[in-house]
Amino acid sequence: MFLLRIAGLSVALAASCGALAQPAASGAAQNFPTRPIRIIVPFSPGSITDILARMLGEKFTENWRQQVVVENRSGAGSVVGSAIAAKATPDGYTLLMVSNGHAINGSLYRNLPFDPIKDFSGVANVALVTQVLIVTPNLPAATLKELLALAKAKPGSINYASAGIGSTAHIAAELFKREAGIDIVHVPYKGLPEALTDTMAGRVQMYFLGVLVAQQYVQAGRIRALAVTTAKRSSGLPDVPTLDEAGLPGFAYDAWFGLLAPARTPRAIVHTFNREVQRILNLPDIKDRLSRTGAEPVFITPEQFDAVIKADAAKLGKLVQEAGIRVE
Repeated sequence: MFLLRIAGLSVALAASCGALAQPAASGAAQNFPTRPIRIIVPFSPGSITDILARMLGEKFTENWRQQVVVENRSGAGSVVGSAIAAKATPDGYTLLMVSNGHAINGSLYRNLPFDPIKDFSGVANVALVTQVLIVTPNLPAATLKELLALAKAKPGSINYASAGIGSTAHIAAELFKREAGIDIVHVPYKGLPEALTDTMAGRVQMYFLGVLVAQQYVQAGRIRALAVTTAKRSSGLPDVPTLDEAGLPGFAYDAWFGLLAPARTPRAIVHTFNREVQRILNLPDIKDRLSRTGAEPVFITPEQFDAVIKADAAKLGKLVQEAGIRVE
Protein backbone atom coordinates (compact mmCIF):
# COMPACT_ATOMS: atom_id res chain seq x y z
CA MET A 1 0.00 0.00 0.00
CA PHE A 2 1.29 3.45 -0.88
CA LEU A 3 -0.08 6.50 0.90
CA LEU A 4 1.00 9.99 -0.02
CA ARG A 5 -0.94 12.65 1.84
CA ILE A 6 0.68 16.07 1.68
CA ALA A 7 -2.56 17.49 3.04
CA GLY A 8 -2.09 15.50 6.24
CA LEU A 9 1.48 16.72 6.55
CA SER A 10 0.36 20.30 6.01
CA VAL A 11 -2.28 20.05 8.73
CA ALA A 12 0.21 18.61 11.18
CA LEU A 13 2.74 21.29 10.46
CA ALA A 14 0.16 24.03 10.70
CA ALA A 15 -0.99 22.75 14.07
CA SER A 16 2.51 22.72 15.49
CA CYS A 17 3.94 25.81 13.84
CA GLY A 18 0.98 28.03 13.06
CA ALA A 19 1.64 30.24 16.06
CA LEU A 20 5.18 31.10 14.99
CA ALA A 21 5.76 34.82 14.89
CA GLN A 22 6.25 36.36 11.47
CA PRO A 23 9.52 38.25 10.95
CA ALA A 24 9.34 41.99 11.26
CA ALA A 25 8.96 43.72 7.93
CA SER A 26 12.02 45.53 6.66
CA GLY A 27 11.82 48.89 4.96
CA ALA A 28 12.07 47.17 1.58
CA ALA A 29 9.18 44.85 2.42
CA GLN A 30 7.03 47.70 3.74
CA ASN A 31 7.32 49.46 0.39
CA PHE A 32 7.06 46.29 -1.68
CA PRO A 33 6.22 46.12 -4.56
CA THR A 34 7.19 49.27 -6.42
CA ARG A 35 7.35 47.81 -9.95
CA PRO A 36 5.93 44.91 -12.01
CA ILE A 37 6.32 41.32 -10.84
CA ARG A 38 6.73 38.27 -13.05
CA ILE A 39 5.63 34.75 -12.25
CA ILE A 40 7.44 32.17 -14.35
CA VAL A 41 5.39 29.08 -15.17
CA PRO A 42 7.62 26.26 -16.49
CA PHE A 43 4.68 24.66 -18.33
CA SER A 44 2.40 25.53 -21.24
CA PRO A 45 -0.54 27.97 -21.05
CA GLY A 46 -3.67 26.19 -19.88
CA SER A 47 -1.87 23.89 -17.45
CA ILE A 48 -3.04 23.75 -13.83
CA THR A 49 0.18 25.50 -12.80
CA ASP A 50 -0.61 28.27 -15.27
CA ILE A 51 -4.24 28.61 -14.15
CA LEU A 52 -3.27 28.98 -10.48
CA ALA A 53 -0.46 31.43 -11.29
CA ARG A 54 -2.87 33.65 -13.25
CA MET A 55 -5.45 33.47 -10.48
CA LEU A 56 -2.90 34.73 -7.95
CA GLY A 57 -1.42 37.28 -10.35
CA GLU A 58 -4.84 38.83 -10.92
CA LYS A 59 -5.35 39.32 -7.17
CA PHE A 60 -1.78 40.58 -6.59
CA THR A 61 -2.44 43.25 -9.22
CA GLU A 62 -5.78 44.24 -7.70
CA ASN A 63 -4.32 44.69 -4.24
CA TRP A 64 -0.87 46.10 -4.99
CA ARG A 65 -1.70 48.09 -8.14
CA GLN A 66 1.39 46.67 -9.84
CA GLN A 67 1.28 44.65 -13.03
CA VAL A 68 1.94 40.93 -12.66
CA VAL A 69 3.17 39.17 -15.78
CA VAL A 70 2.76 35.40 -16.03
CA GLU A 71 5.55 34.14 -18.27
CA ASN A 72 5.24 30.62 -19.69
CA ARG A 73 8.70 29.13 -20.25
CA SER A 74 8.08 25.44 -20.90
CA GLY A 75 10.65 22.91 -22.02
CA ALA A 76 12.58 19.87 -20.72
CA GLY A 77 9.85 19.06 -18.24
CA SER A 78 10.00 22.14 -16.04
CA VAL A 79 13.76 22.64 -16.28
CA VAL A 80 13.89 25.58 -18.73
CA GLY A 81 11.62 27.87 -16.74
CA SER A 82 13.00 26.80 -13.38
CA ALA A 83 16.58 27.50 -14.48
CA ILE A 84 15.58 31.04 -15.51
CA ALA A 85 13.95 31.64 -12.12
CA ALA A 86 16.92 30.19 -10.22
CA LYS A 87 19.25 32.73 -11.86
CA ALA A 88 16.94 35.71 -11.41
CA THR A 89 17.86 38.55 -9.06
CA PRO A 90 16.60 37.54 -5.59
CA ASP A 91 14.65 40.74 -4.95
CA GLY A 92 11.07 39.46 -4.88
CA TYR A 93 10.19 40.55 -8.42
CA THR A 94 10.56 37.06 -9.91
CA LEU A 95 8.61 34.06 -8.64
CA LEU A 96 8.26 30.51 -9.94
CA MET A 97 4.99 28.56 -9.89
CA VAL A 98 5.63 24.82 -9.68
CA SER A 99 3.96 21.47 -9.13
CA ASN A 100 5.28 18.78 -6.80
CA GLY A 101 7.29 17.44 -9.75
CA HIS A 102 9.81 20.19 -8.92
CA ALA A 103 10.88 18.20 -5.87
CA ILE A 104 12.14 15.24 -7.93
CA ASN A 105 14.09 17.11 -10.60
CA GLY A 106 17.29 16.44 -8.68
CA SER A 107 16.65 12.70 -8.96
CA LEU A 108 15.53 12.81 -12.59
CA TYR A 109 18.26 14.85 -14.25
CA ARG A 110 21.95 14.01 -14.22
CA ASN A 111 23.16 17.50 -15.18
CA LEU A 112 20.54 19.86 -13.77
CA PRO A 113 21.52 23.56 -14.10
CA PHE A 114 20.13 24.34 -10.65
CA ASP A 115 19.50 22.70 -7.29
CA PRO A 116 15.73 22.33 -6.68
CA ILE A 117 16.24 22.68 -2.92
CA LYS A 118 19.23 25.00 -2.42
CA ASP A 119 18.49 27.46 -5.22
CA PHE A 120 14.93 28.25 -4.15
CA SER A 121 12.98 29.41 -1.13
CA GLY A 122 9.44 28.23 -0.55
CA VAL A 123 6.95 31.09 -0.61
CA ALA A 124 3.51 29.48 -0.41
CA ASN A 125 2.09 26.03 -0.97
CA VAL A 126 -1.03 27.29 -2.72
CA ALA A 127 -3.27 24.30 -3.33
CA LEU A 128 -3.69 20.55 -3.44
CA VAL A 129 -5.37 19.54 -6.70
CA THR A 130 -7.19 16.26 -7.13
CA GLN A 131 -6.05 14.23 -10.12
CA VAL A 132 -8.48 12.07 -12.08
CA LEU A 133 -7.58 9.01 -14.14
CA ILE A 134 -9.09 9.60 -17.57
CA VAL A 135 -9.11 7.38 -20.64
CA THR A 136 -9.93 7.96 -24.28
CA PRO A 137 -13.63 7.22 -24.95
CA ASN A 138 -12.90 4.44 -27.47
CA LEU A 139 -10.86 2.38 -24.99
CA PRO A 140 -12.84 -0.78 -24.07
CA ALA A 141 -12.65 -0.02 -20.35
CA ALA A 142 -15.55 1.69 -18.59
CA THR A 143 -14.23 1.01 -15.07
CA LEU A 144 -10.89 0.85 -13.30
CA LYS A 145 -11.14 -2.93 -12.96
CA GLU A 146 -11.69 -3.26 -16.71
CA LEU A 147 -8.67 -1.02 -17.37
CA LEU A 148 -6.47 -3.12 -15.06
CA ALA A 149 -7.69 -6.33 -16.68
CA LEU A 150 -6.89 -4.94 -20.13
CA ALA A 151 -3.43 -3.79 -19.04
CA LYS A 152 -2.60 -7.16 -17.50
CA ALA A 153 -3.88 -9.09 -20.50
CA LYS A 154 -1.79 -7.00 -22.92
CA PRO A 155 1.33 -5.69 -21.11
CA GLY A 156 2.84 -2.61 -22.75
CA SER A 157 -0.17 -2.00 -24.97
CA ILE A 158 -1.55 0.99 -23.06
CA ASN A 159 0.21 4.36 -23.35
CA TYR A 160 -0.24 7.10 -20.79
CA ALA A 161 0.31 10.79 -21.45
CA SER A 162 1.94 13.37 -19.22
CA ALA A 163 2.73 17.07 -19.45
CA GLY A 164 6.42 16.18 -19.34
CA ILE A 165 8.93 14.05 -17.48
CA GLY A 166 8.62 14.70 -13.75
CA SER A 167 5.23 16.38 -14.08
CA THR A 168 2.38 15.71 -11.67
CA ALA A 169 0.74 13.36 -14.18
CA HIS A 170 3.99 11.42 -14.60
CA ILE A 171 4.38 10.94 -10.84
CA ALA A 172 0.75 9.87 -10.41
CA ALA A 173 0.99 7.35 -13.25
CA GLU A 174 4.22 5.83 -11.98
CA LEU A 175 2.66 5.40 -8.52
CA PHE A 176 -0.40 3.85 -10.16
CA LYS A 177 1.75 1.57 -12.31
CA ARG A 178 3.70 0.33 -9.30
CA GLU A 179 0.71 -0.18 -7.01
CA ALA A 180 -1.41 -1.88 -9.69
CA GLY A 181 1.44 -4.10 -10.87
CA ILE A 182 0.89 -3.30 -14.55
CA ASP A 183 3.11 -2.44 -17.52
CA ILE A 184 2.03 0.83 -19.18
CA VAL A 185 4.16 3.07 -21.40
CA HIS A 186 4.95 6.75 -20.71
CA VAL A 187 4.50 9.28 -23.54
CA PRO A 188 5.69 12.72 -22.37
CA TYR A 189 4.36 15.84 -24.10
CA LYS A 190 5.41 19.48 -24.16
CA GLY A 191 2.52 20.41 -21.89
CA LEU A 192 -1.00 19.69 -20.72
CA PRO A 193 -2.89 20.93 -23.82
CA GLU A 194 -0.93 18.65 -26.14
CA ALA A 195 -1.28 15.65 -23.82
CA LEU A 196 -5.01 16.18 -23.37
CA THR A 197 -5.61 16.64 -27.11
CA ASP A 198 -3.93 13.33 -27.95
CA THR A 199 -5.80 11.52 -25.16
CA MET A 200 -9.15 12.76 -26.47
CA ALA A 201 -8.13 11.74 -29.99
CA GLY A 202 -7.10 8.25 -28.87
CA ARG A 203 -3.44 8.57 -29.84
CA VAL A 204 -2.67 7.75 -26.18
CA GLN A 205 -5.08 5.84 -23.99
CA MET A 206 -4.88 7.32 -20.49
CA TYR A 207 -3.83 10.38 -18.53
CA PHE A 208 -3.90 11.64 -14.94
CA LEU A 209 -5.44 15.09 -15.27
CA GLY A 210 -6.37 17.67 -12.63
CA VAL A 211 -10.07 17.89 -11.91
CA LEU A 212 -9.58 21.63 -12.38
CA VAL A 213 -9.24 21.03 -16.12
CA ALA A 214 -10.98 17.67 -16.57
CA GLN A 215 -14.53 18.61 -15.55
CA GLN A 216 -15.68 20.25 -18.78
CA TYR A 217 -14.28 17.49 -21.00
CA VAL A 218 -15.76 14.71 -18.86
CA GLN A 219 -19.17 16.39 -18.90
CA ALA A 220 -18.95 16.83 -22.68
CA GLY A 221 -18.15 13.13 -23.14
CA ARG A 222 -14.79 13.80 -24.76
CA ILE A 223 -12.94 11.80 -22.10
CA ARG A 224 -14.04 9.12 -19.63
CA ALA A 225 -13.23 9.52 -15.91
CA LEU A 226 -12.53 6.25 -14.08
CA ALA A 227 -11.32 7.34 -10.63
CA VAL A 228 -9.76 10.18 -8.63
CA THR A 229 -6.44 9.83 -6.85
CA THR A 230 -7.40 11.32 -3.48
CA ALA A 231 -8.65 9.52 -0.38
CA LYS A 232 -12.10 11.10 -0.74
CA ARG A 233 -14.21 11.97 -3.77
CA SER A 234 -13.89 15.36 -5.43
CA SER A 235 -16.70 17.89 -5.28
CA GLY A 236 -15.78 18.73 -8.88
CA LEU A 237 -16.65 15.17 -10.05
CA PRO A 238 -18.76 13.76 -7.21
CA ASP A 239 -19.94 10.68 -9.15
CA VAL A 240 -16.40 9.50 -9.90
CA PRO A 241 -15.07 6.99 -7.31
CA THR A 242 -11.67 7.13 -5.67
CA LEU A 243 -9.03 4.67 -6.83
CA ASP A 244 -9.44 2.96 -3.47
CA GLU A 245 -13.19 2.55 -4.02
CA ALA A 246 -12.74 1.51 -7.65
CA GLY A 247 -10.42 -1.39 -6.94
CA LEU A 248 -6.93 -0.23 -5.91
CA PRO A 249 -7.03 -0.43 -2.09
CA GLY A 250 -5.09 2.15 -0.10
CA PHE A 251 -4.07 4.36 -3.02
CA ALA A 252 -4.13 8.09 -2.24
CA TYR A 253 -2.13 10.86 -3.88
CA ASP A 254 -2.45 14.63 -3.54
CA ALA A 255 -0.64 16.88 -6.02
CA TRP A 256 0.50 20.22 -4.62
CA PHE A 257 1.17 23.45 -6.49
CA GLY A 258 3.04 26.40 -5.03
CA LEU A 259 5.15 29.51 -5.39
CA LEU A 260 8.93 29.64 -5.02
CA ALA A 261 11.39 32.53 -5.01
CA PRO A 262 15.09 32.50 -5.86
CA ALA A 263 17.23 31.63 -2.84
CA ARG A 264 18.43 34.66 -0.86
CA THR A 265 15.25 36.60 -1.54
CA PRO A 266 14.78 38.71 1.62
CA ARG A 267 12.77 36.80 4.19
CA ALA A 268 10.54 39.78 4.89
CA ILE A 269 9.49 39.85 1.23
CA VAL A 270 8.95 36.06 1.18
CA HIS A 271 6.63 36.42 4.16
CA THR A 272 4.87 39.39 2.56
CA PHE A 273 3.98 37.16 -0.38
CA ASN A 274 2.94 34.32 1.92
CA ARG A 275 0.54 36.55 3.84
CA GLU A 276 -0.89 37.92 0.60
CA VAL A 277 -1.44 34.41 -0.81
CA GLN A 278 -3.23 33.38 2.38
CA ARG A 279 -5.43 36.49 2.14
CA ILE A 280 -6.26 35.63 -1.48
CA LEU A 281 -7.10 32.01 -0.66
CA ASN A 282 -9.62 33.26 1.91
CA LEU A 283 -11.47 35.49 -0.58
CA PRO A 284 -15.02 34.19 -1.21
CA ASP A 285 -14.67 34.15 -5.00
CA ILE A 286 -11.35 32.29 -4.85
CA LYS A 287 -12.66 29.78 -2.31
CA ASP A 288 -15.63 29.14 -4.59
CA ARG A 289 -13.45 28.75 -7.70
CA LEU A 290 -11.14 26.32 -5.94
CA SER A 291 -13.91 24.21 -4.39
CA ARG A 292 -15.76 23.90 -7.70
CA THR A 293 -12.66 22.65 -9.43
CA GLY A 294 -11.42 20.09 -6.93
CA ALA A 295 -8.63 22.19 -5.44
CA GLU A 296 -7.99 22.51 -1.73
CA PRO A 297 -6.22 25.67 -0.46
CA VAL A 298 -3.16 25.20 1.74
CA PHE A 299 -2.29 27.52 4.61
CA ILE A 300 1.29 27.00 5.76
CA THR A 301 4.35 29.19 6.29
CA PRO A 302 7.31 29.42 3.89
CA GLU A 303 9.39 27.36 6.29
CA GLN A 304 6.75 24.63 6.38
CA PHE A 305 6.59 24.64 2.59
CA ASP A 306 10.37 24.18 2.43
CA ALA A 307 9.93 21.13 4.68
CA VAL A 308 7.24 19.69 2.38
CA ILE A 309 9.51 20.08 -0.66
CA LYS A 310 12.43 18.40 1.10
CA ALA A 311 10.22 15.53 2.27
CA ASP A 312 8.89 14.97 -1.26
CA ALA A 313 12.38 15.16 -2.73
CA ALA A 314 13.32 12.19 -0.56
CA LYS A 315 10.05 10.22 -0.85
CA LEU A 316 9.35 10.72 -4.55
CA GLY A 317 13.04 10.63 -5.41
CA LYS A 318 13.06 7.06 -4.13
CA LEU A 319 10.15 6.24 -6.46
CA VAL A 320 12.07 7.70 -9.41
CA GLN A 321 15.15 5.62 -8.58
CA GLU A 322 13.14 2.42 -8.11
CA ALA A 323 11.39 2.98 -11.45
CA GLY A 324 14.73 3.57 -13.17
CA ILE A 325 13.63 6.96 -14.56
CA ARG A 326 16.58 9.13 -15.55
CA VAL A 327 17.09 12.00 -17.97
CA GLU A 328 20.57 12.77 -19.27
